[in-house]
Amino acid sequence: MNNGIIYKGPSLLDGAPIVVIATYSDRNTKTGRVLQTYIMRSDMPPLEASKTGADFSICGDCKFRGKPTTDPNRKQAEERECYVNLGQGPTIVFKSYQRGVYPIADTQVDRWALGHNRIVRVGTYGDPSAAPEHVWEDLLSGCTDWLAYSHQFNWRPDIAMQSADNYAQAWAHWRLGNRTFRVVADISRLDTAHEVLCPASKEAGRRVQCNSCKLCAGYKQAKSVAIVQH
Repeated sequence: MNNGIIYKGPSLLDGAPIVVIATYSDRNTKTGRVLQTYIMRSDMPPLEASKTGADFSICGDCKFRGKPTTDPNRKQAEERECYVNLGQGPTIVFKSYQRGVYPIADTQVDRWALGHNRIVRVGTYGDPSAAPEHVWEDLLSGCTDWLAYSHQFNWRPDIAMQSADNYAQAWAHWRLGNRTFRVVADISRLDTAHEVLCPASKEAGRRVQCNSCKLCAGYKQAKSVAIVQH
């Protein structure tokens, strides 16, 4: 199996309808070939969800969502700073979903088969905390490794890197023994005692792709990771 709908149901963040779609792809030049997972509203396009604020269902209170707007000249939320380009991957996947391209793959066996012997990216778009934990446990049960992040405080630190918006948040996680992924203004803000610069970033010379680095999983015994904001 190369793709499938691994969950369709209420968001655990607000109860609104969402869908989680897994697709095996090498289109992302930063991550390399991994099983990508898109967590989206099932009832509206990603750009509309962003513009109206309905993306809370799949992003929670992440500050990079921006602010809802009714401005007819805008396609997405104001001041949105998320690195995910909604007009590309998420929109392509959503349109394919609407056309019925993806098969239903929401059993334990189906999810295991999709992740089996692959590197899985948990939350290519959207926060994994929006879907039931067993969805991810099934998907990761046969994989070789994974990449995962969550903006929801202390969500499954055994699975996900904890996204920290500032140094104080990072310290709060470190005190709990959690690893973090933090966006910094420049390299000088890096806490080298606790963090390394993302090896796949421009500032680090793009030494490796994510599917080779594999630092971004909560369970790793390694320093936390930081990346310079773009």
